Amino acid sequence: MSPQGAPKGAPPDRPPELSPPKPSVAPQDARPELPPAAPPDSPVVASPDRPPAGSPGVPCVAPSDAPPTSSARAAAALLRSWYRPAPDALACSLSPLAWLYGALLAARRLAYRRGWRLAHAAPVPVVVVGNLVAGGAGKTPTVIALVQALRAAGRHPGVVSRGFGRHGEATLAVAVDSAASAVGDEPLLIRRRTGAPVWVARRRIDAARALCAAHPDVDVLVADDGLQHLALARQAEIIVFDERGAGNGRLLPAGPLREPLPAAVPPQACVLYNAPAPSTALPGALARRRLAGALPLAAWRAGAPFDQDALHALHAMRERRVLAAAGLAAPERFFTMLETEGLAIERLPLADHHRFDPPPWPAGTPEVVVTEKDAVKLDASRCGATRVWVAGLDFELPAGFVQAILQRLDHHDRP
Repeated sequence: MSPQGAPKGAPPDRPPELSPPKPSVAPQDARPELPPAAPPDSPVVASPDRPPAGSPGVPCVAPSDAPPTSSARAAAALLRSWYRPAPDALACSLSPLAWLYGALLAARRLAYRRGWRLAHAAPVPVVVVGNLVAGGAGKTPTVIALVQALRAAGRHPGVVSRGFGRHGEATLAVAVDSAASAVGDEPLLIRRRTGAPVWVARRRIDAARALCAAHPDVDVLVADDGLQHLALARQAEIIVFDERGAGNGRLLPAGPLREPLPAAVPPQACVLYNAPAPSTALPGALARRRLAGALPLAAWRAGAPFDQDALHALHAMRERRVLAAAGLAAPERFFTMLETEGLAIERLPLADHHRFDPPPWPAGTPEVVVTEKDAVKLDASRCGATRVWVAGLDFELPAGFVQAILQRLDHHDRP
């Protein structure tokens, strides 16, 4: 828990960001030839208030004849350095910047502990979902699964988010028909998949207050991607890792860590691995994930469920080659899951939060399969004759993990 109080001139609410060189990004209207599978070194795109340039697993699409830029080569080298087992020469050369970043982080946390900065309490208990590394680790599926688990336990959850990638910073309620450009693709997906109230705001406490005022029945809030947002007080935290773990263990920019890897799991936190096995020394639970099926874009937008028919539709794609497009932080995970189901795919990796306006695949592509996160941004009227399938994800939290979160909330509820 963070202490109270905040004088002027204190460190900012977000950790400082040290961004490595940003690679060039292909225009949104580029229609490249189908690319080969993206190597782990694919160039990446920087995003404000998100992982800096060089975040792992964020390849961008560029015309096949475009030579790699110097910044793209630098980003690829940085990725290789981050995810080597031990710091290499590049990581060591960036260590002075990492030390500076660490000192600023420590000063910021000290400001909250001493009460020089204020951690605002929401009207109801808060569970924060986030990760320690730059790049995606599975926070959005975790939020969706957690909301469903809380509801099954008799709770009435709501979700707050900053709404990364949206236009503007107003405090807004997310509706199922909201534009992703107005509220962010991840909050929109969470709203569509869970039906829970979702609000976005630049300051998460503003979203929390607005949501609770509009929905007085809500008795717990899930904060999407708010682990480093110390201005929001919380009763429980979920730290998500994927199979990459903590990389070389160094802070940005020498490594992928947004904050130091703790020696032990903090008392109010639980660790969740979105991976087949733990990827750090921290004890934690393993999430279970699989593809739930595929729906035509129109049916998915109409709210059709991922039932047995959807699963059969996914398996029917084994008989033909399809294009798989993914605007995720780690698109290779999606491609691998499709191949595990027996599909023969052409990969089209895109930058995280790619707008899909216009559709990025070549004109005349017969069939495309996309993630739900990307489907919320697709305009069916612009897809032409291409048949677009939306692949759903089943993401299950272990019962013991959910019980641990509930215990932390129950402890807060006791007088």
